[in-house]
This record gives sequence, C-alpha cells and structure tokens, in this order.
Amino acid sequence: MLHLLYVVAFTVIAFLAIGNLIRSLISLGIDSQRAYSPIRSSPFTTSRSQYQPVPHPELLDDSGKPINEPLLVMRSMTVEDAREKLDALYNSSPSHSADKQEEL
Repeated sequence: MLHLLYVVAFTVIAFLAIGNLIRSLISLGIDSQRAYSPIRSSPFTTSRSQYQPVPHPELLDDSGKPINEPLLVMRSMTVEDAREKLDALYNSSPSHSADKQEEL
C-alpha cells in the first residue's frame, strides 16, 4: 500500500515539474520576442541614438567598427604538441620548483 502511495506521489510531482518546465519555456519564448523600449536618461538626448542597438565591445575592432570574422578559431594539434605544452606549463609552475627543492 505504501508503495502505491509513493508511485502516485512521484507521478503527481513529475507532472507538476513537466508542467512548470513547459510554462517556463513558453514564458522564455514570449520574453525573447518582446521588444523593450530604451529608458530615457535625459529629456535632452536625441531620439535617434536611443533606438540604435549597441553591440558588445568584444564584437568591435580598435576603431569601433563591428568585426566580420569568426570569433573562435581552433587549430588542430597533435598529442605530442599538447603534451609538450602541458609539460612546459607544469615545469614553469611555482609548485613544481617547490617539489624539486623538497627532493634535494
């Protein structure tokens, strides 16, 4: 009898959790489509500058223009190259030099 009560309780909890997940996804979808009006900081500012979206600073080059190139470029490397770089990092770490002094 107690097992049946557990099964029913967890089934109800599972349905509530799935319903909450669906409501959250719908709410997130609606919020992402909503256009927010910018907040006016001063009544003397121009209306044109308020409605222009400002890109993130990492998406701009040194002159302030948007970049048009991939942001993540991955270079393939061999296992030996990766091992050499990791060994170099380990050998240059402060804890590695402390370990050497303890051995002497």
